[in-house]
This record gives sequence, C-alpha cells and structure tokens, in this order.
Amino acid sequence: MRYYSTRDKVESKGFSDAVLQGLASDGGLYVPDHIPAVPTAVLSSSSTLADTAYLFMRPYVNAEIADDILKSIIDEVFNFPIPLIEIEENIYVLELFHGPTLAFKDVGARFMGRVLPILNQGGGELLVLVATSGDTGGAVANGLFNVPGVRVVVLYPCGKVSPLQEKQFASLKGNIQAVAVDGVFDDCQRLVKAAFDDEEVMGAHQLTTANSINIARWLPQAVYYFWMYAQLGEQAIISVPSGNLGNFTAGILAYESGLPVKRFISACNANDTFPGYLLSGDYNAKPSVETVANAMDVGDPSNFERFNYFLERDKFDIWNMISGTCYSDDQILDTISNCKARNGYLLDPHGACGYRALKEQLTKGEKGVFLATAHPAKFAEIYSRIGMKQPRHESLELIRDKPINPRRISSDFSDLKSLLLTSV
Repeated sequence: MRYYSTRDKVESKGFSDAVLQGLASDGGLYVPDHIPAVPTAVLSSSSTLADTAYLFMRPYVNAEIADDILKSIIDEVFNFPIPLIEIEENIYVLELFHGPTLAFKDVGARFMGRVLPILNQGGGELLVLVATSGDTGGAVANGLFNVPGVRVVVLYPCGKVSPLQEKQFASLKGNIQAVAVDGVFDDCQRLVKAAFDDEEVMGAHQLTTANSINIARWLPQAVYYFWMYAQLGEQAIISVPSGNLGNFTAGILAYESGLPVKRFISACNANDTFPGYLLSGDYNAKPSVETVANAMDVGDPSNFERFNYFLERDKFDIWNMISGTCYSDDQILDTISNCKARNGYLLDPHGACGYRALKEQLTKGEKGVFLATAHPAKFAEIYSRIGMKQPRHESLELIRDKPINPRRISSDFSDLKSLLLTSV
C-alpha cells in the first residue's frame, strides 16, 4: 500500500511517512493507491468491533507496525461500545458518542495518538496542528494528551464552539496548547495549511496535522460503517451529518471496500457548499456561517479533495448513490423537539440533520441509519431555546468548572507563525 497526493498523483509515501507528514508537499491530501476488498469476516455479526477494525486497517498500515502491536493498539482504541438502536420503524441510529470525549472523532484521534509515538521513534519532537469547529479539538487533545514526544496546538474559532467543547481541550495543560482565533473554522483550517507552506515553520518543527486530512485520523472512521452493517444485517440508506466531509468520505471508502449500501445522504446545516455542489456540479466555497450544529460550520470542506478521488475511480456509481441536503437552525431545533415527542429519543443538533434527512428520503420498505456524532450534553445550551431540559453527562460535569487559558490570535498567519516560532 502506497499513498499519493490528491493533486499531483505522483508523490508516493508509505503509511508512516504519510501520517507523519500529514499533508502532501503540494498541499494535497493523501489517498491510498488502491482499495483492498475487505475480508468476509468484516461483514459478519460474529466479529467483534476490535476484530473488524483490525481486519480493515491491517492492509492500510502495510506491516509498518507489527501485527501484534497493531492489534493491541486497536483493542485499546475500540474499547467503548458503538450501538445500533432502532428509534422508530425502519430508522436506526448508530451512536458514535460513547468514547471519552463523547464524539465520533474519538475513534480516529485515539488511533492516531497511539500510532504517532511508534511511527516517530527517534524522530525528535513532533508538533501536531489541528483546527476544530468543536468536537475535533477535544478528541485530539484527549487522544494525544501526555503522549511522549508530541506537542499539540489546537486552533478554534473564538466564541464559536460550545462552552463544554472548549473545556475539553482548553482546560488541559502539559503538551496541549489551545489557541482561540478571531475568525471562523475555515480561518483555522487555512492557518493550519499555511503553516505547512511556510519554510521557517517547517524548518523549526517536525510538523503534522491531526485533522481528518491526516490518514491516521481518516481511515479508522470507515470501521464503524462495517460494524453498523454487521449489526443490521442488511443494506440501508446511511445518513451522515457532514461538515469537513471526513466522515462522509470514510463511508464512501467503506463502500468502495465492499460495504453493502443502498445510498448515502450528506446531511448538512446551513453551510450548504457540498449539497450545492451535488445539485449543480459546481463547487463554490463560501464563508461559513454559525449554527446550532457548530461542528459542521464549514464553508470549504478539506475532504472534498478525497471525494473527487472517489469520483475519478467510479464516477457513475458514486454520483448516482449519493445526495445532499441542508437544514436551518429552526428546522434542526424543530426536529429535535419532534423526535423527542414522537420517539422519546434526544437528538444532538448534528444527528438531528441526519435523522431528518432519513425521514424525508426513505421510501416504503427501506431501512435507514443515521450517525449520531456527539452526545447532546455537549450542546446543552441550545435545548433551553426549545423549552427542553438541558441534558447532562457525568464526564462533562467533571470539567464544567475547570479554568481555561487559551492564547488568542487574529486570523492573520503572521500571528500563528510568531506563536509557533517563539512559544511552542
């Protein structure tokens, strides 16, 4: 297995180099040079979650991590449940929020946190840059907290993540530095990419990224799609809350690897760049807007480059099995209220987009699964807006009163560059 850039398709790296480099030298994202078909056992209900993950991930790691070490890493990463629950007739939810930071990104972040020190042995201190619109920051900070030889800088849009999301990474110290950016998520993402283009920064640090643009974050996310199928036992429509498209393209990777799927829905908030592209064929990045589903507040999704990689492989099939839709804040809040009244099930604002898309697009006799990407308690403040009791979770109560001390910078790259060259 080799990895090449989505842009020049010439530069080729092994798993280790692709992970440690993060982005290709031309600014593109790494993608595999081929997609192995999954073993039959991956689709079996008799396989454990960890076994499913090991069988899927092994060819992508390509023996650069010994099999026994890879197996122990995966056993440790996938040590929390990912249940599939029927909440009404023919509509199921895959709950991805039972990890330590209550978000689906725990899967990729925990895997990355455990492989980095193995891949970087003898390579000096590794600086990990990550941009977050909410959940990524907490998952990465938790996954890489106190990992030897690793320092983490988390960039987030100031005032545009929920208070508890901010606590999950900005209350940590040690090797974690939180940086509040005066801007939106797309500014944070742009700053991360700019750092990779700057010779002084690259000369001063061994730099990588922990966003889903890194294959170590992205690849493990395909695992739970196979786990979903093994529990359901039949093809379904899969509705994926979508922001930076890492989760969505991981689902497409699973499909290209042999996952039986009827079709995919990319369910978005008011940031409608990707649904607009699916309708018109024209990709028009735009400034992101702030919504109640803040983890999807992305106007220029990085993983769109990986989506194009799949289109080039199999355009007719992919194009005809996907759709996109977007919802306003009012529609999201209305969906939360209605689902709770109808089913007794409390949706988070991102899962609400996935659920509503299924309700609107399922036809008679079809089954649908939507991904619940984060626990509702992470967004407790929004529920009072619709007269609902604020949900809580024990792990979040433990950090509610922790102090935070982020650095604050403008959205100009010179500010981040100065920080990286003087204080990290």
